[in-house]
Amino acid sequence: MLRKTQTPIVFLAGYFLFLVQGIAQVKESNAPASDYQQVIHQRAYKIVVPTGIADSAKFYRVEAVVANQYMQLGKIHDSANAQIKIAKANIDKDQAKLVIAAIEKQRTQVLEKLHVSYLQQLGKELSQSQIDQIKDGMTYNIVNITYKAYGEMILSLNEQQKKQILTYLLEARELAMDAESSNKKHEWFGKYKGRINNYLSAAGYDMKKEGEEWQKRIKEQKLTNTNS
Repeated sequence: MLRKTQTPIVFLAGYFLFLVQGIAQVKESNAPASDYQQVIHQRAYKIVVPTGIADSAKFYRVEAVVANQYMQLGKIHDSANAQIKIAKANIDKDQAKLVIAAIEKQRTQVLEKLHVSYLQQLGKELSQSQIDQIKDGMTYNIVNITYKAYGEMILSLNEQQKKQILTYLLEARELAMDAESSNKKHEWFGKYKGRINNYLSAAGYDMKKEGEEWQKRIKEQKLTNTNS
């Protein structure tokens, strides 16, 4: 065990790639490998279906790429989180902050490389629109849902504003794709929705008022549908 007085920044940061494999093996050993892989492949299958790939061989190649991406993401996040846990338990608070920052930096670098490789693999099999469908599947279609919601909430948005909103949401999607959990994915979109709201507020929109008016229209529409 590391002593509280040690400063193992280099040790922990350099240990990262070793833990990527080690922690993944521990994770998969907690349940039968077939069960773990089955869950991942079921998830990948559902994500690939909307692309409409007719060729079964191609479909399963893409499914394998998506499933492998989830497995690799799990390894990376489990490894980084394990290191952070070690740092918090064995190093004093000030030193731990430095160690954790180094771990997070390396996590980001590894994720970025994996992200590029993943998109390159998908690009060999799919069109850009199909790749976008894969991205939406990995992020619960939040881009389209949120973009539609902003358009319905603020009826006077111009084309430039709509374009900027979409740009922010697409940036969030790229980051959310690599997040370790549903909550983390939603956190990325929440962060970018904050940027969108600030952008629209700077453009003169009263976001609170726009939201209240939108909810009022929704209630009125429900009443109309009920009475019709």
